[in-house]
Amino acid sequence: MSSEIPSDLSYTEAHEWVRRSGDGVVRVGITDHAQSQLGDVVFVQLPTVGDTLAAGDAMGEVESTKSVSDIYAPVGGEVVAVNDGLDAGPELVNSAPYGDGWIVEIRLAEGASLDGLLDADAYRQLADGA
Repeated sequence: MSSEIPSDLSYTEAHEWVRRSGDGVVRVGITDHAQSQLGDVVFVQLPTVGDTLAAGDAMGEVESTKSVSDIYAPVGGEVVAVNDGLDAGPELVNSAPYGDGWIVEIRLAEGASLDGLLDADAYRQLADGA
């Protein structure tokens, strides 16, 4: 079964998605493909609001019944919001990976861009080949 891969998002090779939300802020989560590989998510470790991240930094973890996986910052910037709903409902990552299961919002650092990220077609090729 092919994963859901919305065409309006950008993606990383580590299976995070990025949605521009305006004002230089992006919302980040893990993809449908990633959550299906993980299995039932039981805990999400979130970064702290105010943390400064470089692209590629580990910024949290997703723990499932099968494994623990790092979540990586797809872009550099400052954490401006985290999804507190995941504390009580980590399974939202499974049921709504592109909606209520989002992980974090990051204000892009000066000069940071989404140019290095994958578009939906490139991510689909990566996911299908994985």
